[in-house]
Amino acid sequence: MKDHQKPSVQPRQNLPEERRAASRVTVIGMLLDAFLGVIKVIGGTLFHSQALLVDGIHSFTDVASDVVVLGVMRVSRQGPDADHPYGHQRIETMGTMVLGSFLIAVGAVLAWDNTLRLLGEGAVDLPEWPVLVAAAISVGSKEWIYRYTRHVGIRIRSDLIIANAWHSRTDAFSSVIVLFSTVGAMLGYVWLDILAAVVISVIIIHIGWRFTWDSVKELVDTGLSPEDTDLLKQVAMDIDGVRNVHELRSRRMGHDIMLDIHLVVRPEISVSEGHQLGMQVVSAMREQLDNIIDINFHIDAENDEDQPQTSEQLPSREEIREKLNGHIDRLPPNSRLRLHYLRNRVHMELFMEIPESEPLPDAQKISRELAHYPWFGSLRIWHAHTDNEPAV
Repeated sequence: MKDHQKPSVQPRQNLPEERRAASRVTVIGMLLDAFLGVIKVIGGTLFHSQALLVDGIHSFTDVASDVVVLGVMRVSRQGPDADHPYGHQRIETMGTMVLGSFLIAVGAVLAWDNTLRLLGEGAVDLPEWPVLVAAAISVGSKEWIYRYTRHVGIRIRSDLIIANAWHSRTDAFSSVIVLFSTVGAMLGYVWLDILAAVVISVIIIHIGWRFTWDSVKELVDTGLSPEDTDLLKQVAMDIDGVRNVHELRSRRMGHDIMLDIHLVVRPEISVSEGHQLGMQVVSAMREQLDNIIDINFHIDAENDEDQPQTSEQLPSREEIREKLNGHIDRLPPNSRLRLHYLRNRVHMELFMEIPESEPLPDAQKISRELAHYPWFGSLRIWHAHTDNEPAV
């Protein structure tokens, strides 16, 4: 018995509301980034701080990333359609990868430029106190927008919004570095300002690499961690009636998870009972990981990993009934035949109603006659006596 079921795709609820929440937090962050970028670039230029200038460029990269986020979120939060039955969330993954690649490029250019400055003559003018004010404003405001954005990203289950939140926090980290490097430079260690610019550039590269690499792993269908996979297998094994679990495969779409799993059950149970066991597994797994949106389960009567796959050449029900007719005299038309395809053999259970006046079929004799078929496994005959001849 095999039951290949796709019980339910958990729909993403309130997609329009999620789009509005994502757009609102992104626009707020974009306006804040633009304001901070202006004051830091101007402040860094006027008050002789290369670190603050680089930090301002970093803020403008946040503005660019916010524009990317707005466009991607509008498309990726559309519901499933005929061409995209699982939704459009991979577009969000692509957007996250573009954002990460952009950060790597910007960080590399800034790191190279400031490394050359550090190895050269360096800056001759000392940073002035307004640099400290601009950096302090940046730290406070970027930490606030990070917490707000991350809260929204977790609520709507968006890796892209969460990534954008961390992008904002890197700006706060870099502004902290500006604060300390400026104090050091004002005390006479002018090279600290350029070194801080290099460190900030490396932070930008690191965050960009993390976003890009995570997105690549998702696009090539990297599965769940071994710990989560083992947890889900154990959840399935705890369901009464599930004998074994194998071929548990997983992949991600954004924050959501999709699973394919094979469940081994007793071969004699009905198709409907096997399906019900699968639905119990689905429910138990979703209680463990609430971001599973789709579980495609396959019911097996035996472990396909331990046994050779069932041959496609085994006879069909009609072919088997036709052969039985040649070995059982007057096979009643209302007889029921249950077939079990196990280990590349067919095991048969025949249910018959036989009048009192007729002899019972000899199951052992019939089995010996069927034994020359390479596909034959076993035959069991169940019978009940009737008072009258069965209707034809």
